[in-house]
Amino acid sequence: MKKASASWQVFNAANLFFLTLLGLAMFLPFLGVLAQSFSSSEAVIAGKVLFWPVDFTWINYQYVFSDASIWRSFGITVYITVVGTLINLIATASLAYPVSRQEYVGRKLVVVMVLITMVFSAPLVPNFILMKSLGLTNTLWALLLPGAISAFNFFIMRSFFMQIPSEIIDSGRIDGCTELRMIWSIVMPLSKPVMASLGIFYAVGHWNTYMNALYYINNPALRPLQVKLRQLIDANEINIDPSASQFSSLAHMDPEGIKMATIIIATLPIVLIYPFLQKHFVKGMMVGSVKS
Repeated sequence: MKKASASWQVFNAANLFFLTLLGLAMFLPFLGVLAQSFSSSEAVIAGKVLFWPVDFTWINYQYVFSDASIWRSFGITVYITVVGTLINLIATASLAYPVSRQEYVGRKLVVVMVLITMVFSAPLVPNFILMKSLGLTNTLWALLLPGAISAFNFFIMRSFFMQIPSEIIDSGRIDGCTELRMIWSIVMPLSKPVMASLGIFYAVGHWNTYMNALYYINNPALRPLQVKLRQLIDANEINIDPSASQFSSLAHMDPEGIKMATIIIATLPIVLIYPFLQKHFVKGMMVGSVKS
């Protein structure tokens, strides 16, 4: 027992050390970007900024908050995230629930068809031709509909629904509930953990959407925040409205600080949401991963 206990303690110590290094490897770059966003352009160019701001300033955020195009892209990203996540959860639950019940005929065929999509995926060109023929290019629907159901998330939600005792479903039917009423009043309240966990998966995917927007959206007014950030980084220049009240203080800025401030604004909202869903996230992933 002592030997087992000692080896277990060594494993815990090594595991803690490894996870600490992994956490620092993820956190320190973010901290460096945050420090640069609050530093003067001279300090950033000189390489003086590491993990703490040098010559603290709000000027980078003043530019970002005064740029109407960034706010427009931010609003589009918020819209895509909220509406897209709702579509994802409704579509995934609508497919996963019937397949999870034994009494539905053809459920095995549906599972096989969904499983095939995890192994084989359509190339880019046929996808683009399909989107164009459906008239979805240059519309936000091109970012919402193609990935309405994730095969991986479908299997997680299906496994979760399979954990719901059939006696609860039968009791609802005896009480005269229709299928829709039973799903809304019985199944959905029991499914909050898996909905929260998959919801944050879908939301992060929509918030970080980039490739689909790059392929299907040519209208600058409809480009989400990640594409705007890429344009800002590639352009390596900043455009300032001469009529802006802060023009004199912004005119001699370096774009590096602007890029870092934009990265923080693009990252921070989704990071702040996660702690509020962490409890449901962990529970949903653990329960949904157990197959009965």
